[in-house]
Amino acid sequence: MFSAHLINDPFGDPGVYVEFRHKRRALLFDLGDLHNLSPRKLLKINHIFVSHTHMDHFIGFDYLLRVCLGRDCHISIFGPPGFHRQIENKINAYTWNLVENYTNDFALHVTEVHPEHKLVRSYHCRRAFEPEIEDADLTSSGALVEDNSFAVKRVFLDHKIPCLAYSFEEKNRVNIKKSALLEMGLPVGAWLMDLKDRILRGDSDDTPVRVWWKGGKQEGGERFIPLGELKATIVKMTPGQKITYITDALYSEDNARKIVELAYGSDLMFIEATFLHEDADKAADKHHLTARQAGALARRAGVKRIALFHFSPKYKGTGELLVEEAMGAFNGRES
Repeated sequence: MFSAHLINDPFGDPGVYVEFRHKRRALLFDLGDLHNLSPRKLLKINHIFVSHTHMDHFIGFDYLLRVCLGRDCHISIFGPPGFHRQIENKINAYTWNLVENYTNDFALHVTEVHPEHKLVRSYHCRRAFEPEIEDADLTSSGALVEDNSFAVKRVFLDHKIPCLAYSFEEKNRVNIKKSALLEMGLPVGAWLMDLKDRILRGDSDDTPVRVWWKGGKQEGGERFIPLGELKATIVKMTPGQKITYITDALYSEDNARKIVELAYGSDLMFIEATFLHEDADKAADKHHLTARQAGALARRAGVKRIALFHFSPKYKGTGELLVEEAMGAFNGRES
């Protein structure tokens, strides 16, 4: 289970924060201004997916670095071609002569994504962020990240430079039937997270699951129950959700096709709506979408909901016009 929301209002820097419920885990799409996220939320982040490194999408890197220094955090960051050089330029702007004294070793694992391959480097605080080159991944297919609970995929879009669009797809959700839990006399508690992890990991049905509790109405204790029995009695599986993040793209046949394929069937699509369609020529000059184009693409992709952002400042005070135009196209009528 997760929640996803824009970090800033639609006129602010782009960025989406995805937080996993009941876990100390979150991910981020783009690194614009992050000051609306508390340090507590920033310290939950495990993965960051950067579309491109224009300032409004990347200026938050320094703030994130400052919050994480001295913490035992390991963050995986993904970005477009040239990303390692840009990360290193940021890091090399500072002096790191005292960091070997830090108790905790904050680390960045940075993947530079190319159309046909990926390059990975690591940067450890206690080693003054000297780059450590890892093996190149020469495969171009598959997800950028995939584990038991989710997968993140990407496509390259044309923004006059390569710009990455991303989809986040949750694996099947493990839901607990509380009435069945009560009937079996089992408590709620942290053991349920272990149960969910075992199911998503594909553990065998004869795996013993430790059910434990502390005091309260029941005396503290534990039981061991086969995973298969718990799956059959207290668990209900439902499909996971999908979200897509689309920003900074010229409207072209090639971009439109890629966006629709990536976003197809999304429950929620975050998509830029930078200009009104009456300013389509300006949108094309700046390699951005109009609100009508954004709504039409979402409709073609069959998404359930859209969240609009990256409004041009020229519409300050009239942002509702962008929303009306996008929603008109999304609902099958031109605004």
